[in-house]
Amino acid sequence: MHYRPEDNDHGLKWTPFKSCVVPRPIGWISTVSVDGVNNLAPYSQFQNLSFDPPCVMIAVNQKDEELRKDTTINIEQTGEFVYNMATYELREAVNITSTSFPSDVDEFKVAGLNKAESLMVKPFRVAESPIQFECEYQQTVRIPGNGVGTVDLIIGRVVMVHIDDKVISPEGKVDILKARPLARLGYYDYTSVESIYEIKPPKGDSNLTEGLEGKRNL
Repeated sequence: MHYRPEDNDHGLKWTPFKSCVVPRPIGWISTVSVDGVNNLAPYSQFQNLSFDPPCVMIAVNQKDEELRKDTTINIEQTGEFVYNMATYELREAVNITSTSFPSDVDEFKVAGLNKAESLMVKPFRVAESPIQFECEYQQTVRIPGNGVGTVDLIIGRVVMVHIDDKVISPEGKVDILKARPLARLGYYDYTSVESIYEIKPPKGDSNLTEGLEGKRNL
């Protein structure tokens, strides 16, 4: 089977595109407006871009009314945001915060989540989340599309990392199985990390090894 995305002539009941690049990490992004209203929303088009310095990317589709979302507006106006790891344990709260609430609604309160103060930025962190990144806004790339397909690609630099000691293993690694991060598939489907296996790179490729280990050139 093959099809042209612009024609959507795949002949299937469900459009398959979003199920072809999976699983996608969920960027659970907290921001605050210039008026002091807290905002929290999940984005499945999220990824880290680099590790030295660490940078992340959020792709925020616009609203049905062809308006930019509160997350984009808040980040651009304040220059700050926080990434909170979405986990299986927090899946219901993540789902609640995906609702398009009015701009004056605090999603922390609606989802029954506790706020943790950040150290270098103003937006609160989700206290229940095991990992958070405090981020400074770098730039937006506006990608035109059809209706909600128009995207604000937001890039931020990580300036502070928070990791709950409970998800750090005795070997000094982040214990992903204990954190059990949530990931997005296509349709209404999600998954979470429940198993891990290790594959080391071929010997002699130090650049690849250092990249996989995230070593910094100090």
